[in-house]
Amino acid sequence: MEPQEIREGYLVKKGTVLNSWKAVWVVLSEDGVEFYKKKTDRSPKGMIPLKGATLISPCQDFGKRTLVFKITTEKKQDHFFQASHVEERELWVKDIKRAITCLQGGKRFARKSTRRSIRLPDAVNLNQLYMLMKDQDDGVKELKLEQENRVFNHCFTGATVVEWLISKEKARNRPEALMLATGLLNEGFLQPAGDLSKDGAESAEQTSFLDETKALYYFADSGFFCEGYSSDEDVLLKEEFRGNIIKQGCLLKQGHRRKNWKVRKFILRDDPAYMHYYDPTKGDDPLGSVHLRGAVVTAVEFVPDAKKYDIDGNLFEIITSDEIHYFLQAATAEERKEWIKAIQAVSKSGK
Repeated sequence: MEPQEIREGYLVKKGTVLNSWKAVWVVLSEDGVEFYKKKTDRSPKGMIPLKGATLISPCQDFGKRTLVFKITTEKKQDHFFQASHVEERELWVKDIKRAITCLQGGKRFARKSTRRSIRLPDAVNLNQLYMLMKDQDDGVKELKLEQENRVFNHCFTGATVVEWLISKEKARNRPEALMLATGLLNEGFLQPAGDLSKDGAESAEQTSFLDETKALYYFADSGFFCEGYSSDEDVLLKEEFRGNIIKQGCLLKQGHRRKNWKVRKFILRDDPAYMHYYDPTKGDDPLGSVHLRGAVVTAVEFVPDAKKYDIDGNLFEIITSDEIHYFLQAATAEERKEWIKAIQAVSKSGK
């Protein structure tokens, strides 16, 4: 019987020889993880057997890279993968751990029932804590704070987070709250906003989160933006990045000049209506943006300039109000449907 395919999609993988990070198409089956250079490739670049393997998440071996998890095979070979956002990583980690457990017990893969109450792992507990912190009525309040001639919108101080954790009985004291906050920072739920908090996050200290009134942070999927700069780039930051994040993930994008297809991380925001795209193997600076106000998005069955072996299936097209055409490919038909629905909503309601 052929192994059951459990999950597939784009992840960023660290090379075993050159140590470079590259976006790959990953397929998880009952007994292993295969990764391909392109989704359309017939032969994988490699296969990671899961029998006797272990998984660590979060993996903090790489200082400036968040959302990384590590698979160590029975032969002690390490493989590092990076997801594009927290929820995506948790889905991969949950299924890989389940596959490893089933192999150990000699059972077929089956997801656990959600009807019973089960003890959640720490990473998921942090996810629940994050959702409580974001509650509009009872969570951490997002403020407009001024510091060093700059105005930070939708943010809060490190001391505020620590005090909230204690007041809600999530921590017994400040040191315990500080450890929880550091976990939220390391997991990518919280992001540093100013120079002080960024220096703390990049330090090698056990608690990289700072319990200080001058250390500023923001929710990873909030409408954070900073004012007070003078360059064109910072004006762009102020205007385009103030919206709430509606959806994010990796898609295949066709280039406008060379017509080649590359994996890009996309973040969709609602007000103003923008979709920014990034190189998932590099930093947080966007490669470009698509203004979606008045745009049209539709599913398509082919792309005029694409060769059959380069691209296949789950395609959609965005036509902006300036009549610029963007061709994208989702990992699955369901994911394409979700992206189209989200973009359509934003294009009608966003500025």
